[in-house]
Amino acid sequence: MKSSFAFYCDLLGFKYVHGYEREGKPWIEYVKVAKNQFIELFYPGENMDFYADLSSFNHLCLQMRDICQREKVLNEAGWPIDVPPKQGKDLNRQMWSHDPDGNKIEFMQINPESLQAKS
Repeated sequence: MKSSFAFYCDLLGFKYVHGYEREGKPWIEYVKVAKNQFIELFYPGENMDFYADLSSFNHLCLQMRDICQREKVLNEAGWPIDVPPKQGKDLNRQMWSHDPDGNKIEFMQINPESLQAKS
């Protein structure tokens, strides 16, 4: 959890908001990404049995205003960038990395001409 907080809060600049216990043990921590958007960080162990068979997660996509600035922050921290910034087929700029647990993260800068921006 310490490395996840260092990544999401210290490195990416998101804000820790609160956590919950379950049966007297730490269970889940909430990191605020934007208004009404949170990343839920679960502690490993017995509490995860319910989630063990979930296999639909592929990656997390975070929208950035300036993807080059995010690349600079990651580079300065020595954090690996798996795919450097490039323009995707949807016209948006994207970059790929991962969190301390190996979860894939796509950083995306929306192009005003993309379908996402026009929707």
